[in-house]
Amino acid sequence: MASIKVKFRPSTTNAKEGTIYYQVIHNRVIRQLKTDYHLFSREWSEDTDSLITGGNRKNYLLSIEERIYWDTRRLQSIIRQWNRNSKEYTADELIATFQKQSARQTLFNFMQETIARLQQMGKQRTSETYRATLKSFIHFREEKDILLEDIDSDLMLMYEAHLHNRGITKNSTSFYMRILRAVYNRAIEKEFIINRHPFKHVYTGVEKTIKRAIPLKMIKQIKNLDLTFHPQLEFARNMFLFSFYTRGMSFIDMAYLKKKDLQNNILTYRRRKTGQQLFVKWEKCMQEITNRHQADDDSPYLLPIITPKHNNERLQYKNRMCQINRKLKIIGTMAKIPHPLSMYTARHSWASAAKNKNIPISVISEGMGHDSELTTRIYLASLDTTIVDKANSIILKDL
Repeated sequence: MASIKVKFRPSTTNAKEGTIYYQVIHNRVIRQLKTDYHLFSREWSEDTDSLITGGNRKNYLLSIEERIYWDTRRLQSIIRQWNRNSKEYTADELIATFQKQSARQTLFNFMQETIARLQQMGKQRTSETYRATLKSFIHFREEKDILLEDIDSDLMLMYEAHLHNRGITKNSTSFYMRILRAVYNRAIEKEFIINRHPFKHVYTGVEKTIKRAIPLKMIKQIKNLDLTFHPQLEFARNMFLFSFYTRGMSFIDMAYLKKKDLQNNILTYRRRKTGQQLFVKWEKCMQEITNRHQADDDSPYLLPIITPKHNNERLQYKNRMCQINRKLKIIGTMAKIPHPLSMYTARHSWASAAKNKNIPISVISEGMGHDSELTTRIYLASLDTTIVDKANSIILKDL
């Protein structure tokens, strides 16, 4: 079984970048596969054989990390395929096959380059969605790459059916399709291929979904749960309540709140989605949660969601959100909430509660940090329809 190791060769000249290379070992034969990825010695950890993705070159280093991830994955894919077929091969043949594949204009290669470029541009969130799409398509193709010119409508219909059979929702399927279409159109712009219209028969729209808000009495039920002996559930519940208390603050904004953001009983922060600055009056209920769940003394963050001493803060935030949402499902069952509970529910519920208190749309819009009242109107229109249902029942009773 061949093995792949990522190595760094520092420059012999001080203050000059070194080079990443891959060490390919098979049948006790060691070969080196060169790359054009360059970094300084301070950006490489000898202990873990990995990049240190910080400092003023963070986006560049993340893009290199992304390329390394896909390179090693492709090398391992070749090894797995050959092993499954009981193929005899050498380390040199493995390197030659990898280099041949890299030179071809294939979908996997082109998407990997696109993802790395997005990383370098600082578009972290977009790169993550592209990566998720590529992983999904690789799974569908059973790791067999395909030339860009061979992508057609039959292939996309098969991929759509594959997603449907896996229970993927229509909107999520459409989301993957739109990303693949964007990549395909980019390849057309670069004149790698001519347009064969592969997406003309698959769904690429967006179906309206109902936002699930819960009334104040259910918020109280959640608040009153005794979770003393279930610290993880208690933490999830309190993060949910903190979001509700702070006018439906999104979880990513909660994660990145700094201690210095709280001054003179005013919490000041910028929405990471829109950049809009918001001011929230600090209330006793908020203080109770931060007293209960304190970040480390040396941490700049207000809440213990991200730990600075660990790398990749965005990954920490995403993992913590998944953990909390899983716990909220349990809490929802315990509190007899009729809909699945998540952090988004807190935001939707604050908007719904404000609407039911006849608070003007303009005030709700400002409170939630929406960039326009139109956004808030669309948001509120997609919330719970029970009020309309009750009105309809009254009308029908008179028939």
